[in-house]
Amino acid sequence: MINKVYEKIKKYIQENWKYLLVLIIGTIVLLYPLPYYIYSGGGTIPIEDRVQVEGSSKKEGQFSFAYVKELKGTVASFLLAKIIPSWDIEKQDDYKLSEDESEKDISFRNYIYLENANQTAIMLAYQKADKEIEIKDEHYYVLYVENKDTTTLQVGDELIKIEGKELTNISEYTSLVAQKEIGDTIHLTVLRNNEEKEVVAQVNDYDGEKLTGISITTIYEYETDPDLTLSFKSSEGGPSGGLMLTLEIYNQLIDEDITKGKNIVGTGTIDSEGNVGSIGGVKYKLKGAVDSNADLFLVPAGENYEEAIKEQKEHHYDIQIEAVATFDEALEVLASL
Repeated sequence: MINKVYEKIKKYIQENWKYLLVLIIGTIVLLYPLPYYIYSGGGTIPIEDRVQVEGSSKKEGQFSFAYVKELKGTVASFLLAKIIPSWDIEKQDDYKLSEDESEKDISFRNYIYLENANQTAIMLAYQKADKEIEIKDEHYYVLYVENKDTTTLQVGDELIKIEGKELTNISEYTSLVAQKEIGDTIHLTVLRNNEEKEVVAQVNDYDGEKLTGISITTIYEYETDPDLTLSFKSSEGGPSGGLMLTLEIYNQLIDEDITKGKNIVGTGTIDSEGNVGSIGGVKYKLKGAVDSNADLFLVPAGENYEEAIKEQKEHHYDIQIEAVATFDEALEVLASL
C-alpha cells in the first residue's frame, strides 16, 4: 500500500516537476521579507476581555480598543498594498531610533509603551474613582541605546545594581553619572532573559552634558483595593489605548454604568494629569469601530478628530464621533448620551 502511494507521488512529481518548481520559487519570492510594515485595516477589542476589577458588576454596554491591523512586509503584502488603495506602506526605519536597532528592540519598546499606558490608566482611574492605590515596587528598563560601542547594555535589560549597590531609585543612576568624568566606566548588574549579567556603560559628552547614551523607563507595580487584573496578549503593544483603558477600569470601579448600554469604541493616549494625546491610524480605527457597529467613537481633539470627520464624510459612516482632550471631557460626553 505504501509503495503504491509512493509510486503515484513519484510519478506526479516526474510529470509536473516544472510546474512544481515554478510554484515553489514563486512562493519563496512572494514570502521574501522586505523592510516595511503594511497597514491593512482596523479592528476592535472589548476591553472587558482584558480587565477584571474584583467585585465589579456586569455593565450593559462596553468599551473597546480600536487598533490597526499590521502585516509584516513581504513581496506579496507590498504588491497588494500597491494595488489596494486602503492599504498603506511604512518603512521599518521609521520605527527605529537608531540604524542598528533590531525588530526585537522595537517590539520590546512597544511592550513598554503599553505597560506605561496601563500603569497611567490604573493610577488615574483609581484616583478618579476615589479608590485606594499604592506603589508596591519599581522596575527600571533600558528602552533605548544610543551607541552600542560604549556600553554592553541592551534594550530590554532591567537595571538592578549600580557599582554593586542595589538600585532603588532612577535618580541614583543619574546622580552617579553626574559625578563621573568623561570616559569613566560605570559597572552595572542587569536582569537579561531572567539571568543576572554584569555590564558596563561609558560616560560621554552629549552637547555639554554627561550621559551614558541610554534611555531608562520606570515600570511600577501597584497594590490596589479592590484588586485589579490585566491580561494583555504578548503581541499587543503601544500607548494608544490609554484613554479607553482608563474609562473601562473607572467604569468597573463605580456603581454607575457610564456606557449607558452603548457600544463605545475609542483611541488616544492618556497622561497622569488626564490629558488625551493624539495617535496614528485614525482612519483604520474609525473603520474598525464602524465595522463593529459602535454607537460612539471617541477620538483625541485636534488633527485626529478632523481626520475622523473627514473619513466619516467621505465614506458616509453612520456613527457618532466626539473629540475629547481630557479624561473629564470623555466623562462629560458619556454623561450626555
